[in-house]
Amino acid sequence: MAQRGKPAKKYSQAGRVHDVIRLIEARHGMTIEELAEETGVTRRTIHRDLNVIHEAGYPLVGELVNGRKVYRFLTRFKDVPPISFTLQELMSLSFLRSQLDFLEGTPFHEDMASIFGKVNSVLPPRYAAHMERIAGVSLPLLQGRRDYSRVFGPLRELRDALIYQYRVTVGYRAPGKQETGSYPVDPYTLIFHRGGLYLLGYAHNRRALRTFAVERIVSVRTERERFELPADFRPREQLRHAFGIVEEEAVPIRVRFSPAVAHAVKDRIWHPSQRVTDEEDGGIVIAFEAGGTMEILSWVLSYGSHAEILEPPVLRSEMARITEEMVGRYRN
Repeated sequence: MAQRGKPAKKYSQAGRVHDVIRLIEARHGMTIEELAEETGVTRRTIHRDLNVIHEAGYPLVGELVNGRKVYRFLTRFKDVPPISFTLQELMSLSFLRSQLDFLEGTPFHEDMASIFGKVNSVLPPRYAAHMERIAGVSLPLLQGRRDYSRVFGPLRELRDALIYQYRVTVGYRAPGKQETGSYPVDPYTLIFHRGGLYLLGYAHNRRALRTFAVERIVSVRTERERFELPADFRPREQLRHAFGIVEEEAVPIRVRFSPAVAHAVKDRIWHPSQRVTDEEDGGIVIAFEAGGTMEILSWVLSYGSHAEILEPPVLRSEMARITEEMVGRYRN
């Protein structure tokens, strides 16, 4: 039975869906009751129409406004004016495109290819070929990059959940474990770290923020329950005390580097809190406050005998234990 109010209109679902889109755009958001009143159909029918709009790829979201759920579009996508690029800007885009090859096997890499396909389609053939040549100017060396092709499906589900802020249930296999754990998660953001992709989100069963390595995600199920990002959430701020992405209590760290590698170390930013002190022999000491024991040890080990942990004592002792084991292994 149609809703009371305006008489039911005699048109197809396609026509009605077009009207629903137009109404939401024109009024910058409407409730289901308002849409039913305007179109003269039931709330159930409007529910179906909204599902059709969402599945068609429109950025439709529902938000609570004064106790009522209002449906609107994330952006007024039809009002976006044409964008023009200079040749230099296109070159920069092409350069960034080549640097994102570590995302091969993910829907993000597929989307990037689609974006550049659209850009090239409106360029004269000569310029399109030139842009493809520019994309090959830089050579990203992706040693040890991860294979994301087997998690393409879960990543695609996760991508949409990030866009529309839907809660998900993540099937996750932690390192060294055979069984898959199940985590209800509010996906906050994706983190790129050392050629790897990580999900940072609020895990409800742990009641805390957790970081998930994407390649270890087995499945993602969207729950269709929206969440709100905390007003004070800042990803960079969240990890400001971590040396990488592992959140541990920050402690004062001091590492000495020999003159042989000092020049290669001092010009890089390893942590926002770092302080560099030059020594008389040409070496340097880097000091900072951070957590993430294994990441710090791995970093220092990468410089071999040219790096020495000065403090904290517990980290220095752990490095001594590791090097003693290595000496024993190589001696045998």
